[in-house]
Amino acid sequence: MRTGAHIFGGHVSIAGGYKEAPARAAAIGGNALQMFSGNPRGWNLPQVAPAEAGVFMEEAKKLGIETAYFHASYLINLADSGPNGKHSVEALIAELNVAEALGVRGSIIHLGSFKEEKAKREDLMPTLFTSTRAPSYAKHPNYDLLISHIKTILEKTPAKTLFIIEDMGMRKIGRDLKEIAQIVSDVNSQRLKVCLDTCHLHAAGYDITTRQKLDKFLERFDQLIGLGRLECFHINDSRDEFGSLRDRHANIGEGKVGKDVFRLLLNHPKTKHLPFLLEVPGFDDTGPDKKNMDILKAFARDAKQAK
Repeated sequence: MRTGAHIFGGHVSIAGGYKEAPARAAAIGGNALQMFSGNPRGWNLPQVAPAEAGVFMEEAKKLGIETAYFHASYLINLADSGPNGKHSVEALIAELNVAEALGVRGSIIHLGSFKEEKAKREDLMPTLFTSTRAPSYAKHPNYDLLISHIKTILEKTPAKTLFIIEDMGMRKIGRDLKEIAQIVSDVNSQRLKVCLDTCHLHAAGYDITTRQKLDKFLERFDQLIGLGRLECFHINDSRDEFGSLRDRHANIGEGKVGKDVFRLLLNHPKTKHLPFLLEVPGFDDTGPDKKNMDILKAFARDAKQAK
């Protein structure tokens, strides 16, 4: 992954096959992309023929797509002891094998939730600059199952593919950085990385609206998880107020996150080299678009305002 000019992308459709995704990313001004490996609301296991994989990689190279990611199915719940947990493991094993065939770096994953614990998770609101005590949910009966599922996936997938944990802005696993840190520590694999979502950070109560606050956040992330594990950002505005625990994306500049957050992340020396991936609704409600991309690019050039 390069460290010069910015890496911008968006979530694009795979209608017509994986080979169509690079052109869709390039059309909105991206040099990176995110896509599903299949139906995000079904359990059909993804697969790809060598010929199709070759076309995808040729198209990506021709169009200047520097990096690509899968986003895992919304059905995934690696803390589930029932059929859903089994299907989640099978789906991610299949997805990461397809990722290697396509040259995709890995899969960005919502880990799931301890469903019966939802009503009890108010006490897990971030205490970012206070205790480093391991989160209480690690004692949940299904926590060991979660760790076991992740280890099984890693054991049965190519060593170069990444398992990328996405932070969550609601009552699900990964809302608190300490939760993610505990999982990373217990799995103990260099293949575990983290994707941070600006809407989720906002919803979960992480304030990064000034350079000082962002510096403090990144310092804490480094202490708990390690900046070397920070793989990419999902760049989304939010329709809801700070600390709302609601995950409703808005177009860049139209929500409650605040433009300064985007300027800061895009120009900070510790984050500006990372891929920034749009998951916005789009100004015409068709998903990430050139208008959102152009706004981001303008923020990246606007370094003098990032204070």
